Amino acid sequence: MATQHESSRLRSEDATEYLNKHRVLDLFNSLTAQLIYKRPDDPKVFLIETLENLQKSRSTKVNYPCLFDESNIQAVFGMLDPTGRGFITVKQYQEAMITLGAKDYDQSPHGSDIDRINLDTFTRSAKLGLANASATFYEG
Repeated sequence: MATQHESSRLRSEDATEYLNKHRVLDLFNSLTAQLIYKRPDDPKVFLIETLENLQKSRSTKVNYPCLFDESNIQAVFGMLDPTGRGFITVKQYQEAMITLGAKDYDQSPHGSDIDRINLDTFTRSAKLGLANASATFYEG
């Protein structure tokens, strides 16, 4: 027979598994980050609208709510390529994806074989990785 401690541990593990499976913590983290970044006058209305947009995005697979737009992604690339060579290294690319919070992005994008990732490849991968990170719902 399970002790009270074991039973409590199993409930906790079950709850954690549920939250991870349904990406609930990812959703709350995303909503909190957007609230802090955008600082809307009416946070409750903003949250409702953001959740509605997320629901629409789930069915259309586009326009996931995200903090970064293309100009932000290009600015990150520019910071990594301050001399304007037109490319960054694979290591810079991977570190940028982690810093941006991208998820399930291409680990070996076009140009990685010669250690040169250009802006188009970086932007495409970042947008996809950010969309994956912003799609804070369970696809079961």
